[in-house]
Amino acid sequence: MAAAPLKITEIVLRDAHQSLLATRMRTEDMLPIAEKLDQVGFFSLEMWGGATFDTCIRFLNEDPWERARALKKKMPNTPFQMLLRGQNAVGYRHYADDIIERFVKQSVEVGINIFRIFDALNDFRNIETAVKTVQRCGETVEGCISYTVSPVHNVELYLKMAKQLEDMGADILCIKDMAGLLTPAVTKTLVTEIKKTIKLPVHLHTHATTGLAGMNIQCAIEAGVDMVDTAISTLSMGTSHYATECLVAGLKDTPRDTGLSLDLLEEINDYFAEVKKKYAEFESDFKSVDISILKSQIPGGMISNMENQLREQNAIDKLDEVLEEVPRVRKDMGYPPLVTPTSQIIGSQATLNVLTGERYKVITKETRQCLLGNYGKLPAPISETLREKIGDEEMTVCRPADLLAPEWDTVCKDLGDEYTSEEDRLTYALFPKVALKFFKTRGKPQPKPAAKPSPAVTAAAPVAPVTAAPAAASASAVYKVRVDGKDYTVEVLTGETGAAPVAVSSAAPAAASGSPLTAPLPGSIFTVKCKAGDAVTKGDIVLIIESMKMESEVTAHQSGTIQSILVKEGDNVQTGDELVIIG
Repeated sequence: MAAAPLKITEIVLRDAHQSLLATRMRTEDMLPIAEKLDQVGFFSLEMWGGATFDTCIRFLNEDPWERARALKKKMPNTPFQMLLRGQNAVGYRHYADDIIERFVKQSVEVGINIFRIFDALNDFRNIETAVKTVQRCGETVEGCISYTVSPVHNVELYLKMAKQLEDMGADILCIKDMAGLLTPAVTKTLVTEIKKTIKLPVHLHTHATTGLAGMNIQCAIEAGVDMVDTAISTLSMGTSHYATECLVAGLKDTPRDTGLSLDLLEEINDYFAEVKKKYAEFESDFKSVDISILKSQIPGGMISNMENQLREQNAIDKLDEVLEEVPRVRKDMGYPPLVTPTSQIIGSQATLNVLTGERYKVITKETRQCLLGNYGKLPAPISETLREKIGDEEMTVCRPADLLAPEWDTVCKDLGDEYTSEEDRLTYALFPKVALKFFKTRGKPQPKPAAKPSPAVTAAAPVAPVTAAPAAASASAVYKVRVDGKDYTVEVLTGETGAAPVAVSSAAPAAASGSPLTAPLPGSIFTVKCKAGDAVTKGDIVLIIESMKMESEVTAHQSGTIQSILVKEGDNVQTGDELVIIG
């Protein structure tokens, strides 16, 4: 049988900028080139899913549903492809089946044709609902194997997975090499054996991080791969993918000639070369080859986001330590593949281990849930250290979503009559707090950040005087104030009648009545779970800090009564900042 032309999926509108620019590309920079992209004749265009949904509402003040709808109007001829995290949809936890079903149906409504569906643990129970819903909608299911390397992963296991996906009704089989861990020999063997085992077309997704992508793709072509992912050259290589133009040029006048126009691709690349300049502040430092990724296994889409998160924590100097800690945490957690959400869970846990200076001093809620089986079955047993940390909590052995009650009615009740569209309700269902903030700012220009006052002084309630009585000609009151995050006592002298107040701050921090509970990590206050006057026991959850999109529970360091709460939801805190006073 004659060799068929190699089909290309262009990923510039999703994975390329997720890998290189922390997913920050705006819709306004996609639309002007959309018609040209539509003319190329790609097998598909990946433009949604992954981190794009979260980033749109969290950072860009854009509606992700509107992005898909607007792009579809400009590109009616090219199949749209999205990355769907199975039961996690585009979020970081498992959602009930009714949310997944509605999300898939609405995604079809806005123009998604091909659903690349994966589970981070390769637990295919977690993709059943998404697969069946796509099938009912009459669109294409691309079932994924999340490729990784560990003592418990091998070719035989991956062949078994390929057969499972075929039996589930997948239309295409995707080898998802999110961290660029494939080598040429393994690629050729894997593609060859999968083609022998199943009858589905095989699609290769591999990142260029380790510098092996070109060789891997060539070996896959020789083994008969049907489709590959590439990125327009300006947003290729590094932590992204192999360059589209290189592959098109290399296959010209061969039996696998793609038939795509290099002239048109060059025009598209010239456009993105200018667009890229606008996002320089988000650009990953991983711009070349890093063979050490074969050890850390950090996927391309995670590295630029991890760098950005560490910068926000003023801890970018800790990046190398975090990368060294990741494989240790992964081993402790039973060798899960590193792909969202497990990549984020393990990456965040590794970061906390480094930032707190103690391994597992703080365990995120998501880490605990993963260890308990609430994300699915882990590939191998967890370490004894972590087993002790989670105590004797009952492990989940069924499909995790079977334990979840339907969520849609609660979502509708929470939003009431204020937000009634299917899309808004789905956005809220996936990211409740972020969504509510987004709804209030949607469509409004974002103000520039206000200049930070120096020093930052926040007044608080008066406290008992701690200084000697003022001179007879003056009256005074003593206040506790916060200056750049530290508490001081301040005596305000009113002087003679009609004189302006004069603030004189003491040199030493204010003495607090009680013991302060301090932040174990940097982040933002997600939830305050106590109020002044509450009695707490050592170990009780007092508040939750969101850091690197993960939630960490902060527990009382002693028993007592909540004397005062020094933070509110939404506040940014650094390690060591005082959160509450317990007396």
